[in-house]
Amino acid sequence: MTDTTPVKCVIIGSGPAGLTAAIYLARSDLKPVLVEGNQPGGQLTITTDVENFPGFPEGISGPDLMDAMKAQAARFGTEFIADEVTAVDFSVRPFKINVGERLIRTHTVVIASGATAKWLELESVDRLRGKGISACATCDGFFFKGQVVAVIGGGDTAVEEATHLTKFATTVYMIHRRDELRASKIMQKRAFRNERIKIIWDSIVTEVLGENRVTGVRLKNVKTNEITDLPIDGFFMGIGHHPNTDIFRGQLEIENSGYLVTDRFICTSIRGVFACGDVQDKRYRQAVTAAGTGCMAAKEVEAYLDECEIT
Repeated sequence: MTDTTPVKCVIIGSGPAGLTAAIYLARSDLKPVLVEGNQPGGQLTITTDVENFPGFPEGISGPDLMDAMKAQAARFGTEFIADEVTAVDFSVRPFKINVGERLIRTHTVVIASGATAKWLELESVDRLRGKGISACATCDGFFFKGQVVAVIGGGDTAVEEATHLTKFATTVYMIHRRDELRASKIMQKRAFRNERIKIIWDSIVTEVLGENRVTGVRLKNVKTNEITDLPIDGFFMGIGHHPNTDIFRGQLEIENSGYLVTDRFICTSIRGVFACGDVQDKRYRQAVTAAGTGCMAAKEVEAYLDECEIT
């Protein structure tokens, strides 16, 4: 099915960046169409406590925050499509966006497709994924109540995962390849003062042990080359995320690290196509900065439509 009349803007992604763009565009009566993707609400839907988003002194759960933002965008007239974008064509104007069996033509695009968790590239990780291996502590932590688990990584993601897992597991090992954490100071303090978190320094995981279920991990000390086996019941990824940009390759300029290249006005390498949030932000990657760039993208869409006299 092909939409005959081009819309003003299609937003790809439904995290804080995409929903903020939708709120602004809808309030300007531009009737944005937002494609939610395979994880409606983005990464915050798998985050329990959000304590650093302004306006919530007692904190708010990630799902509650995203539900509120979606309701706000819907209130002003955003059209939501519960599906994924499968292809784009930015070589023609209006642009073409394939969503399932539907082809949408649009004058502008806001890409807010976010990022997804990274996984260790090990055969044993692929084999045991979902059998004691997870990249979402808030999704799967409950299943490890009273057990021993490990988290790989040393940044904010790893500390957040480990901290959440202490609500269920008796012991949470953090495995880090360096001799100091990369996490923010406040997150480091949380890890160090939590008696259930034990940090294994200077180590990498070379193999996950177990046939049909995780029973342990094999560790290599990067300084001594010593090999040890650590018995655990669950293994969680905490090594960051990679931007969801695969469908834009060959269409837009993309960094070697996978992030979309944008200028200071959030514009990509093609005029009329803007990107915001974690799909282009490799430095901050916070909900509030994602929302800020979503606002910027919306304002730039308005300016572009005015400049092109598209009404």
